[in-house]
Amino acid sequence: MVSKTAGQVIRREAESEKITINLGYVDLGHIDLLVQEGFYSNRTDFIRTAIRNQLNNHGDILKQTVARRSMVLGLQHFSREDLERVRKAGEQLHIQVLGLASINDDVSPKLAAQTIASISVLGALRASPAVRAALADRIR
Repeated sequence: MVSKTAGQVIRREAESEKITINLGYVDLGHIDLLVQEGFYSNRTDFIRTAIRNQLNNHGDILKQTVARRSMVLGLQHFSREDLERVRKAGEQLHIQVLGLASINDDVSPKLAAQTIASISVLGALRASPAVRAALADRIR
């Protein structure tokens, strides 16, 4: 999303990712019945609640797995300045994120390729098409 404020263009990242699922007619009917009966405000509310309940049911194993894999939980953002510091130090990053990994639009494909050795994201990766192409063999 892009908005303008006092002559400046501000890019706002979406706080969620859209997914599509297919449900059987009977399951969908059950959801609609619960919505009609006032248990949920709409189908999306039901589905989000069901997903959160399942994630809570598996909470312990998720925490253990995130810790074991040394993953960043939530948002990890990389700016041009961040990656230039990595390059200057002669290092490379192994990015592992459960959530959203974001690489600024001002990061060149060359800089990304020089500084990112591997990238594994469970969730969403936001990067320009050129950076994605430069990292294609490193994205798992």
